[in-house]
Amino acid sequence: MEKTKESWIQRIEKMHPYQTMMYLGMFGSGLIFLFLTVAFLASGTGYFEQYGHKIPKAFILSTFVILYSGYTVSNLLVYFNEENLEKLRSTLILTAVLGVVFTVLQFFGWRELSMMGVDFRGLPSGSFLYVLSGIHIFHLLGVLVFSGIMLVQYTQNSKSEIHKLLMLTNPFEKMRIRLFTTYWHFMDLIWLILFLVFVLIF
Repeated sequence: MEKTKESWIQRIEKMHPYQTMMYLGMFGSGLIFLFLTVAFLASGTGYFEQYGHKIPKAFILSTFVILYSGYTVSNLLVYFNEENLEKLRSTLILTAVLGVVFTVLQFFGWRELSMMGVDFRGLPSGSFLYVLSGIHIFHLLGVLVFSGIMLVQYTQNSKSEIHKLLMLTNPFEKMRIRLFTTYWHFMDLIWLILFLVFVLIF
């Protein structure tokens, strides 16, 4: 007997509430970035031509940082499946550190913009640069807080072999890591799109 194909509504109904919340959050965030990017492009980007295509170096460096973090976060599920808590913890720490470095570089990027004469109080097109990157930082800080919670739990569980085994065989924990990884990649993608837009207008 052939199985009938599930509709997308049925698939959503079968999702864990955390999955549903995250995907809805990603959808909402994606719309916010889309509307702001369209508004930014419509605000008159010709204003930036006077800066000779000098995109802030900190933005370029931060792009490499977040790309590397995308690689490190991809290894979390690998180490979980291998039941290697030590590597799982160290990779989570490295990913979080890269996220912090990216955030710090964004502030340096703002400083470079300000030194070029592009400030938040100037033309709308200049203000949008700060708003778009600032909202991205806000979203990234949220996932960084979550990584801190996970790290504390992993540290506590590593002190007991029983707790360690229970955690590494828990389907819920695997789902949580998958959601964390997916959201981190989503943040990577959002920044890459923003960066390409910034490159085009400078």
